[in-house]
Amino acid sequence: MSRIAATVHVVTTDGPAGRHGATATSVVSLTDQPPTLVVCLNLSSLTHRLASANGIVAVNALSADQEPVARAFSRSSGGAPDDRFSHGDWAPLITGAPVLAHALAVFDGRIVSEIVVGTHAAMVVQLEAVRFAKGPTDGLSYHRRRYRPYSGAAG
Repeated sequence: MSRIAATVHVVTTDGPAGRHGATATSVVSLTDQPPTLVVCLNLSSLTHRLASANGIVAVNALSADQEPVARAFSRSSGGAPDDRFSHGDWAPLITGAPVLAHALAVFDGRIVSEIVVGTHAAMVVQLEAVRFAKGPTDGLSYHRRRYRPYSGAAG
């Protein structure tokens, strides 16, 4: 799958089960009525366990200059979970899940369904809020195990 370029997101959650987040590339639009996304997370990840328990996530599509945020939230970053949130400015939007202030786009919603296939869960997220960056901004993609910018992501 590394040969297929994908937009880089940071998926976050917060609530009674705890706060956490992870870098993810497996995020797709599902429907526009109601507005929903599918977010795929590894079943063994702490982000999946906490998001499932909290019932909420925010999906933050990263801009090209936010590669340090992507690296901080990646599995290989190490460090304490809260250290991840020291990269960038984070605040809740509607659901309480942390959103990144200058993300290319933010999708905030509630998990309404979850399908388990093999090692991953596909979470269907019904959106409660969407926010886009102002002006044209280059996005961040992941291709052949490298982060790369892509042009014309918002405008």
